Amino acid sequence: MAEDQELKWGRSTVDTACPLDCPDACSLEVTVENGKVLSIDGSHTHDATNGYICAKVRRFPERLYGDARIPHPLIRTGGRNGAFEKATWDDALGLIASRMVSIRDEWGAEAILPFSYGGSNGLLSQDTTDARLFRQFGTSRLARNVCAIPTSTANQALYGKMPGVTYQDYRYARLIIVWGANPSSSGIHLVPHIKAAQDAGAALVVVDPRRTNLAKQADVHLALKPGTDVVVALALHRFLFEQGLADQEFLAEHAHGADRLRERAAEWTIDRAATIAGLDPELLHNVAEMYADISPAVIRCGWGLERNRNGGNAALAVLALPTVAGKFGVRGGGYSMSNTGAWTHTPDDWIGVPEPDTRLVNMNHLGRALLDYDDPPVRMLFVYNCNPAVTMPNQNRVLKGLAREDLFTVVFDQVMTDTAALADVVLPATTFLESYDIVQSYGLSTMQLAKPAIDAVGDARSNVEVFADLARRLGLADSDDHATDVEVLLEVTGSMPADVAGTLMDAGIVTDPAGGAPVQFVDVTPRTPDGKVHLFPTALEPQTPSGLYRYQPDPATEEYPLSLISPATEKTINSSLGELRRGAASLHMHPDDAEPRGLSTGDHVRMFNGLGEVHCPLTLNPDMRPGTVGLPKGLWRMSTLNGYTANALVSDELTDIGGGAVFNDARVEVARVMTVAFDADTLSEMASEPGEPVH
Repeated sequence: MAEDQELKWGRSTVDTACPLDCPDACSLEVTVENGKVLSIDGSHTHDATNGYICAKVRRFPERLYGDARIPHPLIRTGGRNGAFEKATWDDALGLIASRMVSIRDEWGAEAILPFSYGGSNGLLSQDTTDARLFRQFGTSRLARNVCAIPTSTANQALYGKMPGVTYQDYRYARLIIVWGANPSSSGIHLVPHIKAAQDAGAALVVVDPRRTNLAKQADVHLALKPGTDVVVALALHRFLFEQGLADQEFLAEHAHGADRLRERAAEWTIDRAATIAGLDPELLHNVAEMYADISPAVIRCGWGLERNRNGGNAALAVLALPTVAGKFGVRGGGYSMSNTGAWTHTPDDWIGVPEPDTRLVNMNHLGRALLDYDDPPVRMLFVYNCNPAVTMPNQNRVLKGLAREDLFTVVFDQVMTDTAALADVVLPATTFLESYDIVQSYGLSTMQLAKPAIDAVGDARSNVEVFADLARRLGLADSDDHATDVEVLLEVTGSMPADVAGTLMDAGIVTDPAGGAPVQFVDVTPRTPDGKVHLFPTALEPQTPSGLYRYQPDPATEEYPLSLISPATEKTINSSLGELRRGAASLHMHPDDAEPRGLSTGDHVRMFNGLGEVHCPLTLNPDMRPGTVGLPKGLWRMSTLNGYTANALVSDELTDIGGGAVFNDARVEVARVMTVAFDADTLSEMASEPGEPVH
């Protein structure tokens, strides 16, 4: 009877996968009725998902059908301050194609800058037909360095991106160090495994400027100053070497460069590192002893530690610890960061067009590119899978560049983002619930087939189809070449080993050849050319300002003494879903910093430095480290009181290794603007991130 009712009502469930920028890559069960998504829940297809998902993805139907959803193509008329008018796909793509040709003919194709970031995309929705088009046309290239590049550069140099300890093996560890990560907000499926290890007697150490939920449950919380991770890790190295606790046998057999690392670590005593990092020396000494004595021990290296001037060296120093201490070779021992190295395929296997030697633009320098480049100038910006108006450093400079009258901006997105609102042409994109994709986990070692649960909403089209259509209009593809998601899906899987592709298509999920739970140095070994760990990767030395394993001092000044961090929260995935936030986001400050400034919860404050200022309400929060303030990552302009986000205060200088962003190097001052009375609901919303408030 129930089945008959479901058929009558047109209700069904669809198994798919979440591609959003999170290590977990959950398997999903989507309930659909009469062609509309009713709910999204976790499924049991992926063991790690285990039937539950985060609240963020549960809310995704609000994006599908919300007021911010772009229903059809839009073309701005009447200049930069003109209004959008509804357009057909033919009109919109025709205008884009003609503008691309005219810019190429007058300025050269490098005057066109494609701008994207793939954190919330699968293997189909980025670097397929889009990359083929832009490579063939000869546009400028983009270095997608806003996140993960210092850590991935370090991992590649040390281990060749050797796959790491996966979630299910954390329960075997007797010591877990979570360094620069907050899985309670991003990567929730690791948390039960950590708790299971603790229940079995494991010790937990959390290294984070904030007292996160996980830090509250830890045996030791190292609340270090932002940007000092490298000296803390080097102090642990020195302790291991000086106390005769380094695994010399393992180093001799499996590593190069231990002596050079030891030389660089020699200046960092426990006391000196603790002073620089603002830690209790005894606490740091205890952690050093714990790491030396306890096995199996695993380090979860996150991405928070990379977002500063010392980010690359911090990642090197942290990731090198298991080699020096000899923590490999046992289940639950070693490190984990990103498991993208578990797979050997890359986009070059299916793009089919070599990358041209055209201008390379670091995406962190978007403001510079839009305002300073003149050989040639950037005359067209094609934005997709990204919201640079709020996610790139030096926000004021980026916004000034986007306001240029002579810049033609195209935004291809699902919702009307802050960047889309500044565009000349806006194109509606499908979500992951409306198209096929391949979802590759970076916290685990799995790939999943994402299947559409519903037809496209409104006039939305997939990335694959739109870039293929544009290529035909530009004469870069045959007129009868109608690339679809399914056709590109077959192209991508056709470049994979037959057994991997077959399992993916048949079962919807496949684990890597090591079985999804490898023991490092047993099932997997370094993927460096000689199969050894390169503790002192000499090729990186000349690329760093001060050399490998060096510390660059805190940029704080008397005028701007507070460190600003922008942690991930339970509300957004980077800037995705930012349109769903209600009310102004709150700046979190420790009471000890508020008292001398005469500030209290609910005050309307002005946070500022030489680059700009942000107005927002204040929440006093004892879980913040004194001297450090926090404003959430991923905010849209509507989520502050003056329309600017934390990135308005962030320099577009780059990290020491890899050319990443230095978000956590922003140094600011905070002062009251006026007193604002907030009701209880608003105060509750403000207090929900990044920790518990003081009222």
